Amino acid sequence: MMALGVDVHAQTARSGKPTERSKQKALAEAERAGLQQKLSALKKDISKTESAKEDAADTLAESEQAISDANRALRDLQQELGDTHTKLQQLTAERERLTATVALQKQQLAKLLREHYVAGNEDRIKLLLSGDNPNRINRDLQMMAYVSQAQARLLDALRANLKAVEDNQAEAQNANDELAEIAQEQLQQKAKLEQEKTRRAALLSTLSQKLVAQRKEAGNVERDEQRISGLVDKLNKLIEEQAIAAAAEKKRQEQLAAARAAAKAKADAEKKAQLLAQAQARAKAAAAAQAERERLAKANANKSGTIKPTQPAQPARPPVPAKPDPIDADEPKVAVKPAPEPVEEPARPPARAADIALAPAAPAGAFASLKGQLRAPVSGQIAARFGTKRGQGPSWKGVFIRAAEGADVRAVAGGRVVFAEWLRGFGNLIIVDHGGQYMSIYGNNQSLLKRAGDIVKAGDPIASAGNSGGNEESGLYFELRHQGTAFDPAGWVKF
Repeated sequence: MMALGVDVHAQTARSGKPTERSKQKALAEAERAGLQQKLSALKKDISKTESAKEDAADTLAESEQAISDANRALRDLQQELGDTHTKLQQLTAERERLTATVALQKQQLAKLLREHYVAGNEDRIKLLLSGDNPNRINRDLQMMAYVSQAQARLLDALRANLKAVEDNQAEAQNANDELAEIAQEQLQQKAKLEQEKTRRAALLSTLSQKLVAQRKEAGNVERDEQRISGLVDKLNKLIEEQAIAAAAEKKRQEQLAAARAAAKAKADAEKKAQLLAQAQARAKAAAAAQAERERLAKANANKSGTIKPTQPAQPARPPVPAKPDPIDADEPKVAVKPAPEPVEEPARPPARAADIALAPAAPAGAFASLKGQLRAPVSGQIAARFGTKRGQGPSWKGVFIRAAEGADVRAVAGGRVVFAEWLRGFGNLIIVDHGGQYMSIYGNNQSLLKRAGDIVKAGDPIASAGNSGGNEESGLYFELRHQGTAFDPAGWVKF
């Protein structure tokens, strides 16, 4: 994996700058690091309670994890390749459209300039001084204004489209760089996959007898059951903690939104009050000016000695009140009291991504309502059923479905992946939380296609079937659990 990072870095260095894809990939890896650290610590905590007795399957762990990582990487790269090709096709079509638009706009601009030149460049001043009919001059000036505005709009549109062509070319170059990046990574992952498959085959040939002997030991099966139960219990506790943290983060976001809305409402109210005060001040000033004009007129009339017929005294007009805002016209008039200052609570820091990454993605009752409607996680033949004896050991806590190596394993319902790692006794294991303390467990996979924290829908491919963990035949080990206890999936899944 280190070689892959160096090669990709060299690739981006040659192109001058990192692509958007490499930036987003680095950001996603950084966000997953915190969650991975939590799950690794949880896994180590389970291992502490076990005896130090070596398990032959542990020798395969590194190789099987590497095969899983390489297969997932290849699948992700294939998806990225398709998306990037689609993006490049869209950019090419957009560039062709923009190029045609720019060519048309250039033709229109050339035609306008040519007509302007032929017309003799008659400007507004010459037109005004021509002594022609004023109506004709006014009409010609208006027409010239329309033409000038049309020219300005055409120039603005041309500039905008030229900028869009430039941006399109930059995006297309970035997409081509990403395609080269993906092709390089695919070559490296394929080489790594072949190398790890060869290594695993060699290990299996030397460990086959030891694996068969250990599978027959009843104590090993019991320890596997204790291990998966301990993992599920710890995951349930972690999920509960993260659900509380996610609820607190949601409340914090809602409080921030409410505070922003209150601040905006307060600012709007203050602006409205200010405008009303200004309108009232203007009305008062206008009334005072009118009174002063009337006083001066009366004084001037008295000085000139002009005798005017006596008229009945007019009552003094009150100042014209400012017109109320139409929005407030139908509101009752109440005394305005100053609003109390809000008491600011100390700001709570935002939750880290790793602290809420496993919060339930489905409502509590969603999974229970699907009883009897779930589809089988993989196509194949049931080789062992829940409750039947496992040789001399305890009974099966799930079902084993015999399936071809590499067959798609699909989520039986929507939820969130809470574990996706190699575990002794179960090989490459993936666990999906469906809310309400319901979990589905998928073991012995060849590859895990999802990571912890990913949200999945019913039917999404999450793994590929295999025989990791030292299993003797290819297939899928499948369990359903509620509140940590395994139950018979036969009444829930349509096998």
